[in-house]
Amino acid sequence: MPRVHIILLLFAIAFLNSNAQHGNLKNVQSHTPSPLSTSGLQQLAAEQLLVVLPQALENLLVERVVGTAGHENVKNYIVEQMKRLGYTVDLDEFEQTVPILGKVRFGNIIASLNPNAERNLVLACHYDSKHFPGQKFIGATDSAVPCAMLITMAAALEPYLQSAKARTDLNLQFIFFDGEEAIQNWSEKDSLYGARHLAEQMERNNTLKKMDMLVLLDLLGTPEPNFYSYFPETENWYVHLLHVERRLDELGHLENYSTSSVSTTQKSIAYFKPHSISAQIEDDHIPFLRRGVPVLHVIPHPFPDVWHRLEDNGDIVDVPTVRNLIRIFSVFVIEYLHVSL
Repeated sequence: MPRVHIILLLFAIAFLNSNAQHGNLKNVQSHTPSPLSTSGLQQLAAEQLLVVLPQALENLLVERVVGTAGHENVKNYIVEQMKRLGYTVDLDEFEQTVPILGKVRFGNIIASLNPNAERNLVLACHYDSKHFPGQKFIGATDSAVPCAMLITMAAALEPYLQSAKARTDLNLQFIFFDGEEAIQNWSEKDSLYGARHLAEQMERNNTLKKMDMLVLLDLLGTPEPNFYSYFPETENWYVHLLHVERRLDELGHLENYSTSSVSTTQKSIAYFKPHSISAQIEDDHIPFLRRGVPVLHVIPHPFPDVWHRLEDNGDIVDVPTVRNLIRIFSVFVIEYLHVSL
């Protein structure tokens, strides 16, 4: 997972007034959500997440170092699940020589609800795990849990997205990046292998313009994460996530959760904070950000205590928090795509 430099400038979020001319930025800033009704929120929040999530976690909470059998098995599992859910799956595969391991084969997974869409809301994470010589590193938060969340979300939304599947104006795409982790020491050349390759390919074939926004999930799975807005260009959509969380809370659809301050023993655990932080976090969004793609980076600050430690395994996963985040992002997707329930 990424190297990070935090600039401690904390300030209240304000809505955007940008005159940027980039096509992707125009799309994401002019697009507005279609809020679900109370009954729609209740219907979506009640989806049975227990069926898919445990199975996904079981298949993903394994070592996934590029070039190993575990890595290949996880790649195949993700491909199979997304195809089963009706997505068109493309593999961006390439070989590269890396430190320690030598020549290895990377494979980004791109799952599109409708590959012919003119614009895509893109949700992404990375599925490889970090190489620790002689040690067994699972990387639950980094990034098995986000992968399990995306697969579970795709399954939960499958009945509702049938009506959107034929649309060509705006659609949904999931990207599972490979090779995010440094093999030896983080540098421009030893990190973000998959994201760098895919961004270059999409720039070459002129498909970057189809990305409305790249929503990147990372380091998720521990309880009570604190999220902040990192990019002014997407603050309006960060605020929308914050509002979705509040609406679900008001309806009582978030587990082990409270924003009440009535009792001195009860603290606020709202995930999405109404603040922005200027942070320089090196993650899979960087090659796309440099090419003008608007980015919404969902990564906790501070990082979980288990980051890049062997303790980052299935034992530390807080399932209620994971289910809450799946509910929040499911509503976000449905409202972004203007899907009626």
